[in-house]
Amino acid sequence: MILVGDSVGSVVQGVGTTIPVTIEEMEYHVRLVARANPKALIVGDLPFGSYHVNSEQGVRSAIQLIKAGASAVKLEGGTTMYDTIAAICRVDIPVMGHIGLTPQSYHRMGGHKVQGRDFEGRDRILEDAKSVDAAGAFATVIEGVPTDLAREITNAITIPTIGIGAGPHTDGQVLVLHDILGLSSNPPSFARSYASVRDIALGACTQFVHAVHERQWPDSQHSFD
Repeated sequence: MILVGDSVGSVVQGVGTTIPVTIEEMEYHVRLVARANPKALIVGDLPFGSYHVNSEQGVRSAIQLIKAGASAVKLEGGTTMYDTIAAICRVDIPVMGHIGLTPQSYHRMGGHKVQGRDFEGRDRILEDAKSVDAAGAFATVIEGVPTDLAREITNAITIPTIGIGAGPHTDGQVLVLHDILGLSSNPPSFARSYASVRDIALGACTQFVHAVHERQWPDSQHSFD
């Protein structure tokens, strides 16, 4: 499964949160991923403001991403998004939920903070999970919650859970590609790099600049007579 996430705002566009990302920008990125014709299921992320007005807006935005090449869409929120998830499912578009730390709720949460550490927060997130399940979603992301809460949610609902910063007891895991490759200069604490592509890229550029300054590039092998 490949999630084309609105995290493009942070890792590609250079903005501080996912909030500025537009549906047109998500449509563009989904289309480029779909053009590669991967065998994996492509999930397009509905960005902030593209499904919050009403269910009809959510359906229209979901259709836009499906036409761009996605096979499913993801949206953030639980109980408050029940009607929107159900409406999108009714037009035969598979929906993935996203609960816990929801980046589009950055201002309400006061930043990207772990959610569900108190009883009230735990109950709210558990209810969100049950609502997403009942509304017809085929899976849900659980982000930034304590390990035991993620395990409780996974055991309490019928659909698969996909964790990110939620411990090992979910049905699946997701990380932002830029964090996996080590491209991010300031990755979140729950991310892990499996390569140091950023260091390799910077090193290659440094070598190129040095070669030009020292008149070592271009050499005769890479020049025309």
